[in-house]
Amino acid sequence: MDIKDFTIRSFHDGLLKKKFSAREAAEVFFDAIGAEDRKYGAYLRLTKDTALAQAEHVDHRIASGEEVGALAGVPLGVKDVILIKDELVSGASKILSTYKASYDATVIKKLKKEGSVFLGYTNCDEFAMGSSTENSGIQITKNPHDTERVPGGSSGGSAAAVAAGLAVAALGSDTGGSVRQPASFCGVVGLKPTYGAVSRFGLMAMASSLDQIGPIAKTVEDVAILFRA
Repeated sequence: MDIKDFTIRSFHDGLLKKKFSAREAAEVFFDAIGAEDRKYGAYLRLTKDTALAQAEHVDHRIASGEEVGALAGVPLGVKDVILIKDELVSGASKILSTYKASYDATVIKKLKKEGSVFLGYTNCDEFAMGSSTENSGIQITKNPHDTERVPGGSSGGSAAAVAAGLAVAALGSDTGGSVRQPASFCGVVGLKPTYGAVSRFGLMAMASSLDQIGPIAKTVEDVAILFRA
C-alpha cells in the first residue's frame, strides 16, 4: 500500500473497493511513522489504541452494509492544542505534560461522527506561539522536503506530517498565519476559515479573537471536504 500519495478522495475509493481495510491502512501509517518520523519530528505522541479501535469501527460499518462518508477511516494528524477526550494534550509544553483532556473539541466531535481516525498529536510551537516549530517545548520539527529547513509554524507538525505522507490530512490552528504559512513552506494546502465558521470550543487559546481551527491537506478538494465536515 503506497500511502504517500493518498488524498481523502483516493483513500475513500480504495476503502470502498476493499483494496484495504481501515485498520490495515492505520497500521501501515503507524509503521511509516515509526520508521520515518525520527527524521522529521512531526508527531509528539501517537494515539494508536484509540485509532485502531476507530478504524475497526469503520470496517464493521462497511461490512454491515452501512454507507460511510468521505472521511470514514481517513488517518488524520491533530495539532497538540486541540482536545481529544481522554488523550494527553500538552500544547507542545512540558507544563502540561500530564494533562488529559476531559472533553472533545467540537471539531473532534464532528470528525468522530464522520468516522475519521486520529493517528496522534502533531508538534507545534509551544502554545502555538511561533512561526517555525523550533519553539516547541518538546522537540524541533523539520521540513520533509529539506531537513535543513523549518516547516513553518506554529502548525508545522501538521504540515510536515501531511507533506511527508504520514497523515492523509491534519488539523492546525491559525491566529496570524499558523496554518497558511507552514502549508506554504511544506508545499501542501492550508485554510484559515472565516472567523466563526468553525467552532473554537476545545482549542487551547493563543489569542481568542483571532484563533481559528483549520485543515491542512494535499489538495484544495481535501481541504474543502474537511472544512465542510
